[in-house]
Amino acid sequence: MKAIWSSVFVAACLAVASSGSLAQDVTYRKDIKPLVEAKCAACHGAASPNLEEFQLDQKKFAAAMKGPRIDTYADLVMLIGWPDTGAIMRRLDDGKSALAGGKPGNMYQYLGGSEEERQANLRTFKAWVGPESWILNRFKARGDVPGITKEQLEKILVKY
Repeated sequence: MKAIWSSVFVAACLAVASSGSLAQDVTYRKDIKPLVEAKCAACHGAASPNLEEFQLDQKKFAAAMKGPRIDTYADLVMLIGWPDTGAIMRRLDDGKSALAGGKPGNMYQYLGGSEEERQANLRTFKAWVGPESWILNRFKARGDVPGITKEQLEKILVKY
C-alpha cells in the first residue's frame, strides 16, 4: 500500500512540474515579438535593412541609427543560429556569460529602463533561445570568440 501511495505522489509531482513548465514556455509570438516591438523596433524594425544589406554597409546604417532588421521570426533567428550566429546573445548579454569579460553587450541597455527590467527581459530571451544555448560563440571562430559546435547549435530552442 505504501508503494502505491509513493507512486501516486511521484506521478502527481511530475504532472505538476510538467504542467508548470508547459505554462512557462517562452515563444516568439507570445513573448519575444512583443518585447522586440517595445524595445527594439525603433532601430531594428521593418524600415531597417535586412542582415545582408546591413553587413554590406554597417557604418552607413549605424550613422542612421539602423541595425539589422529583427521584426520577423526569420530575421531574428538569423542572428541566433545562422548566418550571424550568436549576434543576439553577444549584444543583449549582461556581461556575466562566458567570453563576455564582464562587459555587457552594446544593446543590453535597451532591454529596459531599469536593471530589474533589463534582467527580466534578458531572462525571457535566454529562456526562448534555450538555457544551454545562451553562448556568445560565432559560427566560425574569430579572434577570442570560438566557433559554435554542432552540439551547441542543436540546443537552440527558439520556439515559434
